[in-house]
Amino acid sequence: MKPYIKLGYLAVLLSSATAPVVLAAQQTAADPFIWLEDVDGQRSMDWVNAHNASTVAELSALPIYQSIYDRTKAILDSKDRIAYPRIVGDMLYNFWQDADHKRGIWRRTSWSDYTSGNPKWVTVLDVDALAKAENVTWSWGGADCFDPEEYLCMVSLSRGGSDANEAREFDLRTGQFVKDGFRLPEAKMSTAWVDANTLLVGTDYGPGSMTTSGYARIVKLWKRGTPLLSATTVYETPAEHMGVFTGASDAGDRRYVVVYDNETFYKGTKSLYRNGRLVKLDIPGDADLHLVRDQMLVYVRDPWEVGGKTWGTGSLVAIPVEDFLAGKRDLKLVMQPGPRETINSMEATHDYLLIDVLNNVRGELRKYRHQNGAWSFEKVPAPDLGHLGVVASSPRSNRFFFFYTNFIQPTTLYVVNEAEKISEVKRLPAQFDAKGLTVEQMEATSKDGTKIPYFIVHREGMKRDGNNPTLLYAYGGFEVSSTPGYSANVGANWLERGGTYVLANIRGGGEFGPAWHRAGLKENRQRIYDDFAAVAEELIRQRITSPEHLGIEGGSNGGLLMGVAFTERPELYKAVVIQSPLLDMQRYSHLLAGASWMAEYGDPDKPDEWAYISKYSPYQNLRPNTKYPKVMFTTTTRDDRVHPAHARKMAARMESMGLPFYYFENTEGGHGAGVTNEQRAKSLALTYAYLWRQLGGRASN
Repeated sequence: MKPYIKLGYLAVLLSSATAPVVLAAQQTAADPFIWLEDVDGQRSMDWVNAHNASTVAELSALPIYQSIYDRTKAILDSKDRIAYPRIVGDMLYNFWQDADHKRGIWRRTSWSDYTSGNPKWVTVLDVDALAKAENVTWSWGGADCFDPEEYLCMVSLSRGGSDANEAREFDLRTGQFVKDGFRLPEAKMSTAWVDANTLLVGTDYGPGSMTTSGYARIVKLWKRGTPLLSATTVYETPAEHMGVFTGASDAGDRRYVVVYDNETFYKGTKSLYRNGRLVKLDIPGDADLHLVRDQMLVYVRDPWEVGGKTWGTGSLVAIPVEDFLAGKRDLKLVMQPGPRETINSMEATHDYLLIDVLNNVRGELRKYRHQNGAWSFEKVPAPDLGHLGVVASSPRSNRFFFFYTNFIQPTTLYVVNEAEKISEVKRLPAQFDAKGLTVEQMEATSKDGTKIPYFIVHREGMKRDGNNPTLLYAYGGFEVSSTPGYSANVGANWLERGGTYVLANIRGGGEFGPAWHRAGLKENRQRIYDDFAAVAEELIRQRITSPEHLGIEGGSNGGLLMGVAFTERPELYKAVVIQSPLLDMQRYSHLLAGASWMAEYGDPDKPDEWAYISKYSPYQNLRPNTKYPKVMFTTTTRDDRVHPAHARKMAARMESMGLPFYYFENTEGGHGAGVTNEQRAKSLALTYAYLWRQLGGRASN
């Protein structure tokens, strides 16, 4: 784990035990379906199994289902996919799943083999074999390797893809778990190597050691050969904070170990662990931290007055770490994004800082260099209307991998060598027929006059007669940017069959920096939902589609967006796909990691905040005798981030009102669609079969 966390990224896998479920008497009395919050209870699972059976029986019987399943499974299992590398020491590693490796293998190869285009892989860890030997449904959770040697790794494994994982020490030299090595029981945790014989660990240490959000509140120093319970406490945060996390990375000629105390999802303190003690960094609580060689870089959200200067929102500034710790504040500007720009992510090589920039939601990759006390940059050349990102880099060389992708051009992986020459490593073979497809970027006007950009992928010469089956996707939260990308599943199952696809860049995301995200926080959340409705209305106004042919899709926070969309404006949509959603916004903060998101949505237990949450909360705003579109809910039993009860209860309430819906809950998958490719293919096939059934149009079998 690197000492850089973009706090707005909801998909960061953090902690273990779930937050305590507080059943307020008035809520329990008003909620006849609260029993569905019992994840594995017999009554709950009987309900789930019955609705799964009904949905699968009906949708899998459609003529289109099997062809979608077969096509999707072939795409997921294809050996022509890009094996994205990770640099570990002087080797390249990759985690791979296909028909022969359902749970996956962790494998490695040499640089020369990999860049030859036909690498010879050596399996390091076979997760299928491990799952069979231990009779546990293990899912790969990644590996944190001690640098610079990078042969000792803490390998994470989770049951059924949940966020909670077990961590075991693995030796890359022997290809075996270390006998009597570091091993942590199942929990939502974070670890950081201090040295080859010492870890910092934030995990579940027993009663009282977790926050109300379900994350660790204590970080301890654990020495090799000693019991975990004898580890020394290094840091402790109050139970009402979101949680405390730790991470470490190699910065080239030095290592940094960092402890993060997240008071909320977006605000907290950062401290360096050095010489046996923590040194708190005097930077804004909502700023992001990145450490590159001797430099400390700070991404500013709120204007920061320091050293006689004020750094504006979205700026990236830097100063030598030792100078900052010595009290100096002569920070230098690295980048100040323009009004339609933002920094999406950062990585580093030996001499360069690589910044993924969004410019009007179009990707740019810039190489920044610090020389003679100033920062300068050059662009990495790439086509327009797409997205670029760093795949793998190392602070010990200037070699790095990056990708380019857009909606209709297969993703391409490139390598930059020490001489800064760019070479194509692999281009994904076309996984759907994109002939005749075109991409446009357009705008809609939201209720308050704000211009909302969106991408639309459609056939050249598309008739604007309102009959085009159209799928509209958005996320709109947690400063997560929705960017153009090549999706084989969307292409093969939607675009190739005659569908039109739309990606909306609504507020709440990070497409235009912190202000775009904050415009939709808490009491302003209705702006996000107005933005989404505005895009839908614009598509209808331009006769690209019509309510009879417009479907919408979103997951997690995007699932909440879908729930609001169909309860507020049911007349706009004919199909609604709601994946792993939040829906009961009165109870969300008491379910699993929900308390950690109150900085985004507000606290429903505070009357003044529930006053605005209650106006849009889908579960509370369902109305009988209302004509809603026939919705499809999908979730997983093993989702320990967003509780499956959100989808369960919403469906049950609709059922009690006589409202039609489809429901599918995978028993594995964590906060996703499944662990194996079979599970993912089934979920996707059910979803697209549903969409084509609802929206009709030009689908083929």
